[in-house]
Amino acid sequence: MLIFDFDGTLADSNRIWMDVDDIFLARRGLKSTPEYNETVGHSIFPIAAQFTRSYYKLDMSPEDIMAEWLELSRDAYGERLRLKPAAVEFLEQCRRDGEAMVLFTACVPELCRSALERHSLAGYFQEVVYAQELGLEKRDPRAFPLLLEHLGLPGRRCALFDDSPGACRSAQAAGIAVTGVYDPFYAHYEAEMRTFCDRYIHSFSELLRG
Repeated sequence: MLIFDFDGTLADSNRIWMDVDDIFLARRGLKSTPEYNETVGHSIFPIAAQFTRSYYKLDMSPEDIMAEWLELSRDAYGERLRLKPAAVEFLEQCRRDGEAMVLFTACVPELCRSALERHSLAGYFQEVVYAQELGLEKRDPRAFPLLLEHLGLPGRRCALFDDSPGACRSAQAAGIAVTGVYDPFYAHYEAEMRTFCDRYIHSFSELLRG
């Protein structure tokens, strides 16, 4: 079973979230910090909202923060989001090879569904599993064992493609073969990821045959 991440792996979307954060904070006369970016960049929506509320001492509920983030990101995901180079070609190659594929993503379900529909990607995947609906960040040690239990497969029969170092480490600990995928958001982790990922790529074009 091939397990794909969405944001930053198949979709060039991490920049969208940096823009959303910048706009959200600028509306309140605030700026992001490296610590803030590092934390929310690894988090699912509810945990990121709670952290944002506490970190900036905002007089807003996490629900109101998430609603504003959604308002800022809907158009980008529905209309402007681009896929990573050769992502579709690689998915098509895997489908021709008879590979079973699932999507395991920390993306907000509403936004992910919109993007999958726009780019006609849903048909490649047997299932889409949302970390937000599991209530766990993908870097949580419990996340991938829970996914494997859901899929009814041992880790040795699965392979992950993901740009997040935390998710890659969590998957590897669960016995899953890991391909790290370059994304500018995590570029400063590349050297580290190369030491523990089974493989590391800058583009899916590296995996295409012929």
